[in-house]
Amino acid sequence: MKNELIDFHCHLDLYSDFPAITMECERAGVLTLAVTTTPRAWPRNRHVASTTRCVRAALGLHPQLVAKRPEEILLWEKYLPEARYVGEVGLDAGTRFIRSFDLQKQIFERVLQHCARAGGKILSVHSVRSAKVVLDMVEAHLPPPQGRVVMHWFTGSQADARRAVDLGCYFSVNAEMLAGDRHRATVVDLPLERLLTETDGPFTYRHGRPTQPADVTVVIEALAEARSAAPDDVAIAVRANLDRLEEQI
Repeated sequence: MKNELIDFHCHLDLYSDFPAITMECERAGVLTLAVTTTPRAWPRNRHVASTTRCVRAALGLHPQLVAKRPEEILLWEKYLPEARYVGEVGLDAGTRFIRSFDLQKQIFERVLQHCARAGGKILSVHSVRSAKVVLDMVEAHLPPPQGRVVMHWFTGSQADARRAVDLGCYFSVNAEMLAGDRHRATVVDLPLERLLTETDGPFTYRHGRPTQPADVTVVIEALAEARSAAPDDVAIAVRANLDRLEEQI
């Protein structure tokens, strides 16, 4: 694929060799958002990203870690002025994390409010079994002029998806989302001008190994097939979407 590709959600620092996978992004020319799960990882990710053309770092506090690390919201707040991108943040109402859901909401509200006050932030947002609550909170605390939300690995209903579009959200899509009929149908119904691509590596796999940012070509091809479009046309559209998203902030 000739066009510059986008991996808008990848945990580069969780691969076995962080410097090597970062250099692979450079070699392959994949613009990669290196999300973090804890603000303690921010300084290293920020430094590594600053030495590259293709990698951008995001400041995160993952909802699955909130129960064990609620005090790290203070560190997240300290680093926020340094960050343009925020992630991974959000809510997770899955069975393993439902007990901390109220605490997650408190932390996510602080994240949204601080981003709104700061302005100019782009957020990669987790919403497992919680899309409606996430969208309620985004609507209440982060209107589009004050920040932009990218729904990562969105698995909400089609009604939730339409609402997210109305709220100005974008969506980062991975190969797993296009593998099953239900979520594939939701993705196909989304406006092409709101789509970005992602791998969520190393938590997804291809040919028995952790997915790498260059594997985002698989997502482009699957999106193209689902939309009866040419892969190069989809890649061009996704790249234009990222440009427009960044210009809006």
